Amino acid sequence: MPIHLVSPLTPTVPAQGQPGADSRNADAYGRALAEEPATLRFAGLRLVHAAMRRDLARLPNALRLLQPGEDHKGEALLRHWNFMTAMLTCHHEQQDSRLWPIVRRFAPELRLLLNWLEDDHHNLDHSFTRVTTLVRIASRDAGSAWPVAYAMEDLAARLETHLRIEERQLLPRMERVIADNSRLGGLGELLDLLRLADGPGLPDALAWLLEGVEPARVDRLLAECDDDVARNWPHWHATYQRCTSSLWGPVDGPAEGVGFGGLGPIAD
Repeated sequence: MPIHLVSPLTPTVPAQGQPGADSRNADAYGRALAEEPATLRFAGLRLVHAAMRRDLARLPNALRLLQPGEDHKGEALLRHWNFMTAMLTCHHEQQDSRLWPIVRRFAPELRLLLNWLEDDHHNLDHSFTRVTTLVRIASRDAGSAWPVAYAMEDLAARLETHLRIEERQLLPRMERVIADNSRLGGLGELLDLLRLADGPGLPDALAWLLEGVEPARVDRLLAECDDDVARNWPHWHATYQRCTSSLWGPVDGPAEGVGFGGLGPIAD
């Protein structure tokens, strides 16, 4: 029987609001201001993509630097890898059980692409499971770290293809299908699902998702969350930084190319 991190829910039709002018984006005379929208569309999806790219770029090098006798660091790398793969599984289940049914209904021309993405989710999950076995070995045997690091990099390239297809071919269509005020694919919805999931804890997940994101964007993203999340965020963030600094050092600011807007070179 398959194990679901996210409880399968019946898909619902997104609210079909009428887009209009937002007074927050206008001055006293009604002129539009050059500001970003108050809500970052599909922030939950985009943040997972960015976090996966960030970690798959730095985990192989952290593994290569593992020295004999550094069992504590090997265990920490394995825990982080297991956490990351659990987040990816949760992300795939969010898409397959909640988002794709909505897109299939309102954009039936995309059903073949969605079928392929769903199948590829299963293939990726199996690939990550195989690499997890290798990471477990490398975390206890530094001599095997280099081959496992190469396996990580091959898997990162494989995942990159999948992410670019979603970002180039699917997200632009979703922006036309799903209403601006819908929570589907947003950070708030993802956190709600994590509360129901038998997987990563919400504090760790949020700190992982927002690592390296500019403070101004963090404030806007936290505005989508409930008051309890916003109130506890400083503590969660500080704890996460303290626990992960031994893996790749403290994070002082946004990582180049892998922040919220760093979805890879998808604009070319």
